[in-house]
Amino acid sequence: MLSVLFFGLTTFYFLDFAGILPDRFHVLAHAQFVPALISLSFITLIVLIVLTLIMGRIYCSVICPMGVFQDVVNWISKKTAKKKKRFRFSPAKNILRWSVVAVTAIAFLGGFTVILGLLDPYSAFGRMVTNVFKPVYMAGNNLLEAIFSHFDNYTFYQVDASIISISSFVIGLVTFLVIGFLAWKYGRTWCNTMCPVGTLLGFVSRFSLFKVRIDENKCTHCMICGTKCKASCIDSKNQRIDYSRCVDCFDCLGSCKEGALVYSLPSAALKKEADASAASSAGASKRRFLLAGLTTAAAAPKVMAQAKSVLANATGKKSYKRQTPITPPGSVSLAHFQAHCTSCHLCVSKCPSHVLKPAFMEYGLEGMMQPTVYFEKGFCNFDCTVCGDVCPNGAIRPLTVEQKHLTQMGKVVFIEENCIVYTDGTSCGACSEHCPTQALSMIPYKDGLTIPHVDTDICVGCGGCEYVCPARPFRAVHIEGNEVQQEAHPFTENKKEEIEVDDFGF
Repeated sequence: MLSVLFFGLTTFYFLDFAGILPDRFHVLAHAQFVPALISLSFITLIVLIVLTLIMGRIYCSVICPMGVFQDVVNWISKKTAKKKKRFRFSPAKNILRWSVVAVTAIAFLGGFTVILGLLDPYSAFGRMVTNVFKPVYMAGNNLLEAIFSHFDNYTFYQVDASIISISSFVIGLVTFLVIGFLAWKYGRTWCNTMCPVGTLLGFVSRFSLFKVRIDENKCTHCMICGTKCKASCIDSKNQRIDYSRCVDCFDCLGSCKEGALVYSLPSAALKKEADASAASSAGASKRRFLLAGLTTAAAAPKVMAQAKSVLANATGKKSYKRQTPITPPGSVSLAHFQAHCTSCHLCVSKCPSHVLKPAFMEYGLEGMMQPTVYFEKGFCNFDCTVCGDVCPNGAIRPLTVEQKHLTQMGKVVFIEENCIVYTDGTSCGACSEHCPTQALSMIPYKDGLTIPHVDTDICVGCGGCEYVCPARPFRAVHIEGNEVQQEAHPFTENKKEEIEVDDFGF
């Protein structure tokens, strides 16, 4: 029941667009192993390791949402199967398991975080929920809104149910299908083959105090327990259990009619089991993550940018391409963000302004799927600090509202050739009206018109100007990201007066 509770709350926290769950539920993300490791949350790490030393891989069976997801899929497969589903013991693929850990660690230390992002179970689950499940959930909400509003009941309201990012949707869907298929057919194969967290905690769990133990005096070699083990770690024939792969699901305990299996401390009445993993032979795995084709796909944005530039020149406008991607406020710098983010997409899911979306190649291959800021559907609320509050990895550091007001994640760029004041000879000023710091102010132009003037020192890069700019398809203002986030100078009325007097003589 505890695992179902953790799983349900974690999943719903990603889906909860209406803010039903209080913000303090982001502690569910901070309790995950990889986020705690990256953010150097020593208390969380110590608690998880101590729990493993006492009780075994309780983290994998209760706290990890991807582990519980596999159990749910496996439970459904058993309920829908025409004949009883049986597992069987298979030797641990230790060379493969530790090779995955080594490659993941080396890549992460070398700044190539995409591999850890792909294999971290919490991050992979977060991408599944955010990119695959949430659009379905939102569409269901919109259907209920249509039905209820027909009867003058306005409990529900319409929300955007579109897919955030095609590339992240595809990756999330492939993750769902691959891990779902393995869980359907083979139980916890993913946990005990490809998951680096499972391998690390499996090593620790070999030394745990409480274990599932076989009483050889009661065992009749019926081998039923092995057929119930979804981790395929019980060698019934030799009466051994591979504790590095046991996830403490306890399915085996209920299957033994002789009471030969117990979850307990070591006892003299029980034979001391040898570690099955030491004698197991390593096998080659046919399941690999294939990254082929990404280089080819990366060329697509370049082609689109070239086409956009040609169109701009033909219409007398100026095209632009953001040179530095915008990282969320509080991410310190591009280097810090990429070194800590595992692309769990919790910030993407919780952003109330919908300005965070998974990157494709904006950060390069090593930063694929990490969130970046776009202003197509909104702008970063001046007082909002949600992304830093929920980030479990320390990739986005928490900010107070006062700190957020002075955090410059990018700077505004004004392109006069695209402004409708310049092209159409008509008044506008939308960008200035929506700028919370007055980094864009209107100055005299000609024929009684005013045109935007930029002060990048007080700009925080919130994107309000870019979002509202009516010039299409080539906007007159856009935000260029900062590689290192800076402190903006606070705006004052005196500052505005100085600009007007010094620059224009009024």
